[in-house]
Amino acid sequence: MPLPDHIVIRRTGPEDWPVFRDLRLRMLADTPLAFLETLEHARQLGEDEWRRRAGSGAEADTPWFVAEDVTTGGWAGIMGGRLDGGDPLLVGVFVDPEHRGRESGVTDALLDAVEDWAWGRGDRILLHVHEDNPRAIAFYRRRGFVPTGRLVPYPLPPYGEELELRKALR
Repeated sequence: MPLPDHIVIRRTGPEDWPVFRDLRLRMLADTPLAFLETLEHARQLGEDEWRRRAGSGAEADTPWFVAEDVTTGGWAGIMGGRLDGGDPLLVGVFVDPEHRGRESGVTDALLDAVEDWAWGRGDRILLHVHEDNPRAIAFYRRRGFVPTGRLVPYPLPPYGEELELRKALR
């Protein structure tokens, strides 16, 4: 489904730090088992760290893509990528509840942007998703990701394991 005209996908920069911070705090409150960081930790970070995080989205090997509502300046979602041992890795996936689902097009558009970035940086893209996040697992499976069989321990409560999924880029 195409994005509505008022939603654009773009990269982040350091000037985006207040919106980046606010979205990150919403992410951690909504899905605490998905981001390898606690809400309490994130709330303690200062402006310099938020500027660094938002600014890394403009770098070649650590992009952050956001779905921005150009009428309000608010962000409907975010996805990032980074190179991990040679393979591109999908990270930091979040879409606000009111923008979730195929009909909004936001989640698919963000993943398209990350896959476009990953293409040419490896033959496949990887991700790790908590075993207790069936909504995310279903989305990734719909988009062609398959389990590698590798499990990664999740280091924060509620602990458990993350499934590693992969998708061929070519």
